[in-house]
Amino acid sequence: MHRIFIAFLIAVSSSLVHGAGFDQGIWNGLLKKNVVLVRQGQATQVNYAGMAADRGQLKKYLAATSGVSTAAFNSWGKPEQLAFLINAYNAWTVELILTEYPKVESIKDLGSLLQSPWKKRFISLLGETRSLDDIEHGLIRAEGRYQEPRIHFAVNCASVGCPALRAEAYTGERLSAQLDEAARLFLSDQTRNRLEAGSLKLSAIFKWYRGDFERGWGGFKSLEQFLASYRQALRLTEADVPRLNAGDIEIEFLDYDWRLNRVP
Repeated sequence: MHRIFIAFLIAVSSSLVHGAGFDQGIWNGLLKKNVVLVRQGQATQVNYAGMAADRGQLKKYLAATSGVSTAAFNSWGKPEQLAFLINAYNAWTVELILTEYPKVESIKDLGSLLQSPWKKRFISLLGETRSLDDIEHGLIRAEGRYQEPRIHFAVNCASVGCPALRAEAYTGERLSAQLDEAARLFLSDQTRNRLEAGSLKLSAIFKWYRGDFERGWGGFKSLEQFLASYRQALRLTEADVPRLNAGDIEIEFLDYDWRLNRVP
């Protein structure tokens, strides 16, 4: 049986991996079919019942990601690598939810007192058995690898508080534009980011990962500078920008909503 499974992995992966990167067609189709836009894309809800019905296709896609060798991955350009990792993270998160769906109310339900759901090692990827944390922190956010803070608007933790699960797959050729749109949509969502009573109230994502926005991407050395570059999404006036950069606008962080991001 083990040999049959290995042969299946090789057959599936060889059909989806090519010299320029990875064919995201299956994942793209699942997203288009099962992700519902909310507030014109500022947020999304996932039809997990639909994903469960299509689980055979999801498993085929996951098997293909598992079949990608480190050598093949390293031969791709960085945008293609990063798109592959973001999609893999999101797809494996959906698979984790489906292991207990429909009983699960929050991804946190899938952890225990001794281990968070993000530390479960259940993912075969790039020659190792990994956790979601390994993909996000060990690969996507690894120091000096991609240096791309906008990934925080793309990786999705299956929760209402998360940035939207995009209703299409990320691709290397369009990655920067897709990440920029994801950032603008998330920052424009006033349920999670807003100027209120003179204070800028932000998603806790900016508290947890503040350092990622201050590493120099786009020439920005502070979170305030990054936010100022998206002033229109945040509905800041031109007069607000120098005040923000000078630290004259207080930043507060909102509570995070860990409820499952499912279609009601």
